[in-house]
Amino acid sequence: MPMPWTYRHASREWRAILDDLKERMVLESDNMAYTAMDAVLQVFRRRLTAQQGLDFASVLPAIPRAVFVAGWVILDPPLPFAARGALVREVKQVRPHHNLTPDHAIEATAWALRRHCDRADLERVLARLPEGAVAFWHVDVADPRELERRIL
Repeated sequence: MPMPWTYRHASREWRAILDDLKERMVLESDNMAYTAMDAVLQVFRRRLTAQQGLDFASVLPAIPRAVFVAGWVILDPPLPFAARGALVREVKQVRPHHNLTPDHAIEATAWALRRHCDRADLERVLARLPEGAVAFWHVDVADPRELERRIL
């Protein structure tokens, strides 16, 4: 079996994701973009069982996949999905002294990751997750081409 594309080109793919995140959230540094994405992923995974989380991680690019599972305490019971405002507040509470995450961080992270995931695989996995998962990763775009893969 050939090496998966996301492993062979992980650095290039990660650079594109960070650039998308910085642009979409109007952030200045890679560290700021990473912190925002990490917070969004942590808030999402708190709502999943370990198996659901691994299913979701399996469709992410290599480095976001590693970020998603890093430090996860799988013994904590999943939380229910909440209203968007509550989720945004939760995102901002991750590393509160080093977090300059904007109010639209969830949408911006969803936009950036959707550009780097296989759309059919992502939708298939999201459909099997708890109610609220699809809405969490929903992105409104005027032109669907905006979400086309950035690097091939």
